[in-house]
Amino acid sequence: MTHAHITSWLVMIILFFIAVSMQRSGAAKANIVQMILRLFYIMTIATGLLLLHSIATISGLYWLKALAGLWVISAMEMVLMAEKKGKSAVAGWTQWVIALVVTLFLGLLLPLGFDVF
Repeated sequence: MTHAHITSWLVMIILFFIAVSMQRSGAAKANIVQMILRLFYIMTIATGLLLLHSIATISGLYWLKALAGLWVISAMEMVLMAEKKGKSAVAGWTQWVIALVVTLFLGLLLPLGFDVF
């Protein structure tokens, strides 16, 4: 399940950058990419919940990582909506970077992640 989760969030990040660039260029198919991105949001959340459910003893750091992962997805949507409305997306980008760093750090720190730290 770990590989499915990693694959889903990697594809989600790639689709996010594609959606932002398509939206900035005014491409007509940007909404389709956003809908596919939202499907990957659901897949990432579902695989994350399955991973969380498979842990015998869930510590507070796992819950913090889950909340940070939801924060990443929320920040992605904030960026996409700000870009769509033509407003500044600096706050969304800042939140996205911070949330992504926190999520990746916790994911690598906790026992289900890779042994980096």
